[in-house]
Amino acid sequence: MFNIFTEIPSTLLTVYFVIFGLLLGSFANVVIYRWPLGLSVVKPRSHCFQCKNLVRWYDNIPVLSWLWLRGKCRHCKSQISIRYPLVEILMGALFGWVYVEYGWTVTTLEYCIFIFGLVTASFIDIDHFLLPDVITLSGIVIGVLGSLINPDRTLMDSILGVVLGGGFLWSVAYFYFVFRKEEGMGGGDIKLLAWIGAILGFKAIPFVILTSTILGSV
Repeated sequence: MFNIFTEIPSTLLTVYFVIFGLLLGSFANVVIYRWPLGLSVVKPRSHCFQCKNLVRWYDNIPVLSWLWLRGKCRHCKSQISIRYPLVEILMGALFGWVYVEYGWTVTTLEYCIFIFGLVTASFIDIDHFLLPDVITLSGIVIGVLGSLINPDRTLMDSILGVVLGGGFLWSVAYFYFVFRKEEGMGGGDIKLLAWIGAILGFKAIPFVILTSTILGSV
């Protein structure tokens, strides 16, 4: 499917993926801030939240502009959160790692989409304790449809991942409510694990549950 890119040196393609990840990380920062507030992620252009001056293109280069400006607005010198370059670096590093690990394949394309959605949703969750349906539900659909063209995962594997992933957390939430008469888990977490199951398949669910439980406890 991607034979036209086989003649491009692998190292150069890795650099391309990192740069692409950095750019998408910059866009993710926009979504993370604007979407929970009900604002358009397209208009208006990026601007300083304090002085309202538009951010010029040369001040909007991922990571480099933040370093050049020393984390401050060019006009009013107000502080720009370090989280902006951190999100960009995280996205770029993960994109590069996925390409190195899986090469130029359908799996790489799927995982890059997955990473963009997961990083964006995670930071929205950190800020607002909210996992957007537009990301989780869309991710489930994309994951199931992706299994139709990905030779590494079958449609049944993806569907079982959705059912077992989402079903497990739904059961936990249901029984918690039955015994405690109060909600112990949000629906966003259920849809998140269903989304992970759609992408990684049902065999990954036990590992994901175990790992997330340990990390959550820590």
